[in-house]
Amino acid sequence: MDCCDTSPGHFRDFKRDDFEAEWIKVAEGRFGHVYQVKVKLWREKCALKTFDATSSANNFYRKTKDALSIIAKLKFKYILSIYGVCSEATGVVTEYMSNGSLNNLLASHSFMWQKKFQMIHEISMAMNFLHSAKPPLLHLNLKTSNILLDDHLHVKVSDFGLVHWEDGMCKVTFMERLTARGNINYIPPEVFTECSDSPGTAFDVYSFGIVIWEILTQQKPYTGCSVTKVLLQVSKGKRPCLEMIPEKRPPECDELICIMQQCWDKNPQKRPLFSDTVRKTETLNEVLKIPGTITGQRKDNAEQESKYPWMFSPVHKVSLPEMPETLSDDQHDKNSILSMLAKKDFSSFRQSVKGDDVCMQFSGNKSLLHFTVASGDAESVKHVLSLGAEVNCTTARGYTPLIIAVLQRFYDITCLLLDHGASTSQGDKDQWTPLHFAAQNGDDRTIRLLLEKGAAADVQERAGWMPLHLACQNGHETVVRLLLSRMSEDAIVNRVEEEGRTPLHIACSYGHVNIAKLLMGRGVDPNATDYSFSTALHLAAEQGHNRIVRLLLTKEVKTDISDIRRSTPLHLAALKGHAGICRQLLSNGANPNCKTDQGWTPMHLAALRGHEAVVVLLENKGGSVNAKGQNGWTPLHLACHQSESEVVLKLLAAKADPNVKEESDGWTPLHLACASLCFPCVLHLISHQADVNALNSGKATPLHLACQHGCVPIVKGLLLNGADKTLMDSSGSTALNVAQRCEKWEIVELLKNECKL
Repeated sequence: MDCCDTSPGHFRDFKRDDFEAEWIKVAEGRFGHVYQVKVKLWREKCALKTFDATSSANNFYRKTKDALSIIAKLKFKYILSIYGVCSEATGVVTEYMSNGSLNNLLASHSFMWQKKFQMIHEISMAMNFLHSAKPPLLHLNLKTSNILLDDHLHVKVSDFGLVHWEDGMCKVTFMERLTARGNINYIPPEVFTECSDSPGTAFDVYSFGIVIWEILTQQKPYTGCSVTKVLLQVSKGKRPCLEMIPEKRPPECDELICIMQQCWDKNPQKRPLFSDTVRKTETLNEVLKIPGTITGQRKDNAEQESKYPWMFSPVHKVSLPEMPETLSDDQHDKNSILSMLAKKDFSSFRQSVKGDDVCMQFSGNKSLLHFTVASGDAESVKHVLSLGAEVNCTTARGYTPLIIAVLQRFYDITCLLLDHGASTSQGDKDQWTPLHFAAQNGDDRTIRLLLEKGAAADVQERAGWMPLHLACQNGHETVVRLLLSRMSEDAIVNRVEEEGRTPLHIACSYGHVNIAKLLMGRGVDPNATDYSFSTALHLAAEQGHNRIVRLLLTKEVKTDISDIRRSTPLHLAALKGHAGICRQLLSNGANPNCKTDQGWTPMHLAALRGHEAVVVLLENKGGSVNAKGQNGWTPLHLACHQSESEVVLKLLAAKADPNVKEESDGWTPLHLACASLCFPCVLHLISHQADVNALNSGKATPLHLACQHGCVPIVKGLLLNGADKTLMDSSGSTALNVAQRCEKWEIVELLKNECKL
């Protein structure tokens, strides 16, 4: 290497010989592969993203190389650092992100709301940085697969500059480049309309809106739709379904949903600037007290320390040893020793550390061995152990050096600690053992080592989760096979976590088909229920995992088992709008008219959420459109109450009774439609012979309600179809009296001068 460009901050053209021989493929896509490589001189892991021969042939790589040499000068906390290119491998060298892409993590893990908000804020920070440049730097390729996460699950935006607009480029060519990269879901409607303008910052804002939706729902938008259908729907103003955002969410999420909807507004001029959005997301983060928003640290139990936020379920946060920023004068020697580790001056560290030093304790009961293990240098760990360090020492939170090594995937150090007597069974304060952490990470190499050293495969942490539960949750099939080979049939079948869920429940909830097959092959009962009486089929149906449902049905699972709320899998699938799963369940004998403890049928729940395809499917399979639930409400009542006009039309076409009254207050669907201010629902009901003068228990007509709420179009529609404005409610008020009392003056004039209609 030339002495002039050995700095990691210098953009350079690496040679193959600059990397160690072992290249580990970590990802592959349509345009190339990503490898984990190690730069010999720096002794640091990097990522090498190679491009395929086709990209090279059409000068794509040359153009990319020129663009990256400029982009590499950008240095920002939430932007992926670019170190250079490797022309010999036709690739680009960047910093290595151990947790891969957000796209993969959203599909395999369940994130807490705090972590979702943090990631959204950090993405907005990165995009605000790019757009703040003069002129603004456009990404044009923003999607979850180009958002990477580091060791601590913080965001780094990557791959900006790979797609760009060129002067004279036609829209068709630009669209082809975008769709070739699988970006169809993130393209704003103005790109495929007749608008001739070149893309601006509003393009990225729209893409960001879709990314927010993916993070909040942990789903993919427009699943199952062709490119043509997506283009058609988006151009008509359709966006990803808001109903897929979980109901159980913090209040602050509603404000985030508003930001999301503004970002994907059809009019580019109405989309917010990132400079505004970043302030709003920062405020939401502060409200939720998310660690890492500003400094990466927070106060916890009167001790300030960095968090390793494993925001997966079950929630487990791990504190890794980090070098203290400041120490008192009497800790100067400690500071000196830790400083050597921080600077990776391991040779000087080993020369300086003496026998007495290994007994030193730092903040949080961390030992020198904890810090040395976290540094990743096996020789230094060996030296500290040789000086008599206690191999099973624990921090205040119960982390042993072995837990730190396993968590960081330091295999050589893990071997070293085990050879010196490290306990495989010693867990942290939540009883997570090294095997739990290795299972969560999918580290089959370490799993094999720990099992060989006597680790119990069926060990349970405080909440009852075995390593097998974690491997099933995260889709680590190889780890599942390893653990099953070391577990008794009784443990596999009967060991459950605190909610009573077996590993099969977990695998089915997260959609891991092959793992579910493995578990059922080892005797796990597919009809087993958790403590809420939910089966694996309940969980798969609710989450929309079609392949899992299909697999379970081949095992002759019972389709009509009710959970603690008397909901069947069909209820849950109908509520979430999973039409394909509803079809499978109905074809396998599911009862379309079964009721929950509130009397709701699947039809009720589909109508409530506006899932018209499910409503039609249920009706075709014998579902009653006039079934009465709680308080005598029919599906039509619910659809009108929710202003689901298309569902109302489908129900009426299937002979739903438009004049049925609910039991508590005698409201008809038309009363509810008027109270909900849904003019299309009102028109549909009237056209199907709804009684415009129906009286509720308080003798109020739909006209009374329309006047109370001040909806002029509904009032006109009712009057034109025979509404009697002279009828009085139980208080003796006419519709005119109600309008006057509610100060709806336009309606007052309308009623006084009805002849003008």
